[in-house]
Amino acid sequence: MLKQWSKTLLLACLLSWVSVASPAGANVELHVFWSVDCPHCVSQKPFLAELAERHPEVVVYDYEISRTSEHHRRFIDMALAHGIEPGSVPTLFAAGRAWIGDSPQIRREIEIAVAWAIGAMSGGEQADVPSQPSRETTRLPGGLDPVRDSIVLTTLLIAFVDGFNPCSLWVLTLLLGLVIHSGSRGRIALVGVTFLTTTSLIYGAFIAGVFSVLSFILYLSWVQWLVAAFALTFGLVNVKDYFWFRRGPSLTIADSHKPGIYKGIRSLTDRRLGGLGLVFATVVMASGIALVELPCTAGFPVVWSGIVADRGISGAAFVLLLALYLLVYLSIELVVFLIALLTLRMQRFEERHGRALKLVGGMVMVALAVVLVMAPDLMNDLSGSVAVFGIALLAAGLIMAVDRLRSSR
Repeated sequence: MLKQWSKTLLLACLLSWVSVASPAGANVELHVFWSVDCPHCVSQKPFLAELAERHPEVVVYDYEISRTSEHHRRFIDMALAHGIEPGSVPTLFAAGRAWIGDSPQIRREIEIAVAWAIGAMSGGEQADVPSQPSRETTRLPGGLDPVRDSIVLTTLLIAFVDGFNPCSLWVLTLLLGLVIHSGSRGRIALVGVTFLTTTSLIYGAFIAGVFSVLSFILYLSWVQWLVAAFALTFGLVNVKDYFWFRRGPSLTIADSHKPGIYKGIRSLTDRRLGGLGLVFATVVMASGIALVELPCTAGFPVVWSGIVADRGISGAAFVLLLALYLLVYLSIELVVFLIALLTLRMQRFEERHGRALKLVGGMVMVALAVVLVMAPDLMNDLSGSVAVFGIALLAAGLIMAVDRLRSSR
């Protein structure tokens, strides 16, 4: 209760900065927190300057927060007072409201809020002001502007490529191959559903944790560079594995873990296990494997979380996007699982398959790393997102074609 009262008092103080009852000398204050490395922040500046020029009552206070910690405390206090988490930039506070990000809709709402505040000072007619702060959120399925549409498409593309993870597919095919020997579709279904459910929940928890950290600190410029560097490193290592598999640094399941994986999977073929016992054994085995796989699977979730956090997306919108990510990610494994269930056959997952998948994933990751540093606005556009993934996939296909041609000689 005391904490709530303190927030209310702080908000009241902040609101007193925004509008003053007497028209004489009163100002409408816009407090903008931004970063020099944020393209959305830079593109928003001319709009704010033009808004202040049109309305002499408007005073813009801007606080750069990536190169100094001087304004961090103010940012945190104002964010908490407005009921939002301090994280992504640009974040703008005006007329008792908060906006995260920059888009045509956000600019329209800022203009309405400014007109409302000016009207309140002059005692004149007031425009309708939005009752809730606006964010760069995703509304499914319709009514999306190009920026919001692009984050849905980006989620679909990243999750789909992530779904072809060689580590996860290797484990799944190994698991189903052994369980198939039981000849029982019921046993296969129980093990497969339990395994996929457990691994997806752990993967989702990992992604949510990464997102929570990044959404809180992404306004620091070095964090954005760190995400890009992580993506580049992850991608280059995977591309290297296509040419020199398991030589040097490699993002694969270590040989030291494989005996334990084999032992855990073989235990599921014990016919004495059934019902709850089989479910429990599968959950334990899947949990251990999910943790072992993380170094091999962590690349795309980190990059995706960074992109989503940069849009200022949170709450229910993030949950929907995460659910979409996991559904698409699991779709590949679900197809493999259903084929095994219907045919009682499982094709062996070979090294050449893993190398090809690593090349595709690595090229996409390298492309995303370059774009995040050189042209982040490309990911805000539908055609730009498609172009980034298309070029990466085309490059991977050309590399494989040239390699096969060279090998056939």
